[in-house]
Amino acid sequence: MSKILAVLASGRGSNLQALMDAQRAGRLGAEIRLVVSDVPDAPALERARAAGIEAVYLEPVGARRGRTGPEFDRRLLELLHDRGVDLVALAGFMRLLGPEVVEAYRWRILNIHPSLLPAFPGLNAVRRALEHGVRQTGCTVHLVDEGMDTGPIVLQQAVPVLEGDDEASLLARIQAAEHRLYPRAVRLLAEGRIRVEGRRVRILDDGAQPAGRALISVSDKRGAAEFARRLQALGWEIVSTGGTARLLREAGVAVTPVEAVTGFPEILDGRVKTLHPAVHAGILARRDRPEHLEALVRLGLGTFDLVCVNLYPFEETVQAGAGLEEALEQIDIGGPAMLRAAAKNHQGVIPVCSPDDYDEVAAALAAGGLTLEQRRRLAARAFAHTAYYDAVIANHLGAGTGLDPWPERTALPLVRRQGLRYGENPHQDAALYAEAPGPAAGLPGARQLQGKELSYNNLLDAAAAWEAVVEFDRPAAVAVKHGTPCGIAVAGDARTAFQRARDADPVSIFGGIVAFNRPVDAAAAEALADLFLEVVLAPGFDEEALTLLSRRKNLRLLVMDQQPGRGRLDGWRLRSVPGGVLVQGADRARPDPASWRTVAGQVPPELADDLVFAWTAVKHVRSNAIVVARGGVTLGIGGGQTNRVLAARLALEHAGEGARGAVVASDAFLPFPDTVELCAQYGAAVIVQPGGSVRDEEVIEAARRLGVAMVFTGIRHFRH
Repeated sequence: MSKILAVLASGRGSNLQALMDAQRAGRLGAEIRLVVSDVPDAPALERARAAGIEAVYLEPVGARRGRTGPEFDRRLLELLHDRGVDLVALAGFMRLLGPEVVEAYRWRILNIHPSLLPAFPGLNAVRRALEHGVRQTGCTVHLVDEGMDTGPIVLQQAVPVLEGDDEASLLARIQAAEHRLYPRAVRLLAEGRIRVEGRRVRILDDGAQPAGRALISVSDKRGAAEFARRLQALGWEIVSTGGTARLLREAGVAVTPVEAVTGFPEILDGRVKTLHPAVHAGILARRDRPEHLEALVRLGLGTFDLVCVNLYPFEETVQAGAGLEEALEQIDIGGPAMLRAAAKNHQGVIPVCSPDDYDEVAAALAAGGLTLEQRRRLAARAFAHTAYYDAVIANHLGAGTGLDPWPERTALPLVRRQGLRYGENPHQDAALYAEAPGPAAGLPGARQLQGKELSYNNLLDAAAAWEAVVEFDRPAAVAVKHGTPCGIAVAGDARTAFQRARDADPVSIFGGIVAFNRPVDAAAAEALADLFLEVVLAPGFDEEALTLLSRRKNLRLLVMDQQPGRGRLDGWRLRSVPGGVLVQGADRARPDPASWRTVAGQVPPELADDLVFAWTAVKHVRSNAIVVARGGVTLGIGGGQTNRVLAARLALEHAGEGARGAVVASDAFLPFPDTVELCAQYGAAVIVQPGGSVRDEEVIEAARRLGVAMVFTGIRHFRH
């Protein structure tokens, strides 16, 4: 059963308000049933009445200066006994109580004083602290005896005296600390946890589990008010900062401002507000170490049992195109410090960094508490949250100064864009991630207009098709199956390019993926409509094309952004190996015919464009790679083979008669004349290859002997 509390106040009643707020939040441990004042129009009385609490003015008949007097004491005791009052709290009551009242409520009357007693007792304590030039003052909660501020000290909190402080500014900070400290002291007294031994107070731990104290300071305010309300309903104290505190108050949540915890105002435009021992000691104190908890009690500090923090919107700010100065202001310092501290001490403190976790945490607390496994999972999320945040900042700042191409240490900020049904096979898990900051580029940034959910294999094939098709300046189409092009063509328009790519291998394209480097119009859509495809990628689809393709409900249509990518992943290619990652630069080498050498025969002028086309296409085929091309279309593709002759045979056999007079491209040098001999058998006119073999002279001699022209590019395009 709650203890009944009476509050005596002579003035504004700000500490009374703090006690009422704590009662409403379920953390006072007592019920305020009566407010008494010796001033008829004291604002404290109005505060009480507004809250539905009985408010009584007692005329100080017979009172002497600074004291209540016998008649006042008699009437006060009658009132207290009649209302069943167990405890009394003085909240700005400006008279000494008489000995009869003190004796009747021995060690059950609390008072709060604006100094660190025994320094500066009595009136004008703040003014005298300033006059004496102290660097630190504070507030003290003490039990009342017959003297002036001489009773045993229960709790204290230090408040620094700042340069330029006057009486009003210092008093405001002290009162903020009082509003936090006084409800805690009342609760201790109400729970019977205060014992007086001589002139000293011992605070007992009687095994009672106080509700807990949560620190909520969030940039993403989704769901924060409801979460705070659920915590408050469970009896938690809510401490908050700035805009979050305003939001919670407007939602009807009783909030303790963080400056009441620290005794220190926000400074430097809010850059410093939670970086304070009163905050971090309460988060980092080990609950299993008595010396930690004793230190908090000795310093008048409380623990934090839950830290709900998410960070300033740095990523969103840079995505909006902000300049460096604005971006720097969105680098959170206090938030990551608090969140990391809570995650480090997660066995005693619950770290919460996402609105997605609010329901789980609130439900678990209502059911009796979180398991260690839940706490550890939240801690891991918190560290991932801060690690991602720091990685975004590091990458953005590095991009502004020219990224070190091969830093000794790096962190890639990746954000999950899509969970996939499974990986290459149904028993493998998979997801798609995008690099941050900035809008997602490439496939993670594609807009899916229709069709089923994309699979892991769809995305791999789509990536291969898109990387190939954007290499071409003319309208182009690339068909891919199992990560390898099966048809590549350029033409005067998208429809013709697709038809030529389709006809290059009409069997393999079935169930494949097609990419265009031009928007798909109605004509191209008509050509696509009768073929079973998994995915079509393009810079856009016109309305008529969408109408035609919408008949194929399962066909996935992706709109691709043709702008260049961003960040390291645009320039790097990553492959995982057991225990690590291989990283290389992207193969951005473009055909440069002016640097090529004709080493055998002469290239027919009508094949000059095909030479460039075939060399561009072979770059996107798995090694060993051979492409046969003529007229801007691949006639045969051989790739992924363990020897180059077999790759050439596959490509040439597929080309058949089309190989006669065609160009053959090889991604790497020809180590022996055998591939040249095979090309000659099929009537190929030109071979384009990097050159660089120790047997180049033998290979060149074979080309000359067999009447096949040969061009060396000096560039290799291995694609493993």
